[in-house]
Amino acid sequence: MKINSLLIEIDGIDKEILRDLMDDARKPILQIANKIGISGAAIHQRLKKLEQSGVISGSKFTVNPKVLGYTTMAFIGVYLDKASRNSEAVKDLKKIPEVLECHYTTGNWSVLIKIICRDNEHLMQLLNTKIQAIEGVSRTETFISLDQQIDRQIQL
Repeated sequence: MKINSLLIEIDGIDKEILRDLMDDARKPILQIANKIGISGAAIHQRLKKLEQSGVISGSKFTVNPKVLGYTTMAFIGVYLDKASRNSEAVKDLKKIPEVLECHYTTGNWSVLIKIICRDNEHLMQLLNTKIQAIEGVSRTETFISLDQQIDRQIQL
């Protein structure tokens, strides 16, 4: 695995630890240790090494947006009138809490964003009053996600 021009070697035990924690980040370390056949201290040392090398960065809980009333997910291709406006546009997009991701892309769009909204009316309001109001945004192209059929991390 190559990170920041460095080759990071991870062995089968590292992969097994990572698979278990990617499946359930709250899984007890001792449960993983017993399954693999090494000590809990050895797991902690390996996790520390993986964090220091940049292979992993923290852990997080996943919030289900639908339970909170956010049922519309959309991807929006944002066209900027000039490429030089990118950094300012991204700063403005960061101020919109519904923007979950922002990607600098090749192709027609300047950036591709992923947003979560309560419904289509909320999506329309965000487009009209926040996203298209950003200085330099010349137009947008919106794709509403009907269903997320795959949701996973890289496999080890």
